[in-house]
Amino acid sequence: MEEGDLVIPDWPDAPANVGALATTRRGGVSRAPYDDGRGAGGLNLGLHVADDPAHVAENRARLQALLPGRPAWIAQVHGTDVVDAASVGPGQPVRTGDASIAGAPGIVCAILTADCLPVLFADRAGKVVGAAHAGWRGLAGGVLGQTVARMRAAGAGEVTAWMGPAIGPQAFEVGKDVFDTFTRALPGIDVGFAFTAHPAHPGKYLADMFALARLMLAAAGVSSVAGGGDCTATQADRFYSYRRDGVTGRQASLIWLK
Repeated sequence: MEEGDLVIPDWPDAPANVGALATTRRGGVSRAPYDDGRGAGGLNLGLHVADDPAHVAENRARLQALLPGRPAWIAQVHGTDVVDAASVGPGQPVRTGDASIAGAPGIVCAILTADCLPVLFADRAGKVVGAAHAGWRGLAGGVLGQTVARMRAAGAGEVTAWMGPAIGPQAFEVGKDVFDTFTRALPGIDVGFAFTAHPAHPGKYLADMFALARLMLAAAGVSSVAGGGDCTATQADRFYSYRRDGVTGRQASLIWLK
């Protein structure tokens, strides 16, 4: 795996004792449709997408070689539950949730995505980190706020966030039900700027999930937010995208304390 196979967060106010990265579809051994989009092996990290388990195991081993510990893989369900990453690992029951937090060095919070929004968190004092998986349902349901709340309960002070690769505002087509859901989730806040009428499909919108996440983060008291520049759907040779391809792999976003 080469340096260009990874996304290193441009996150100016992340504490010096925090490590973070996001993977792409490059640098692994998976074959089509889980390949790298350029004819070589892909770094699919998802065991639940019908890829060869041996290929996924090798991909995960390549990733783990870059990390201080084993990623705390959780069973994601598009909900809002937050897991203690220290409770995830070999010999432990599978933990279901859509976010995790860690307050000790070497414990790696990890989430998988293929269009949904990954958000990494750190408190400015470098005491607690977290990672959240935010599809539109989890985002509207409050998974980001729940993650921040769990971090604060674990001793975090002021929290900063980074938004990783996700489906961008030129590609995320949704219906009025999604618009209405965010209107209810953020009462008294104008969410209209995050939705654009679809030019070709009447009654549909193009939604800006990065903008919606900023609103949800602001509601949780997080004003320092970086990232949000990579679209999974339009960068086919770099990222997996479920909306674009249907059968596809999963990339990861990870964070830990050093």
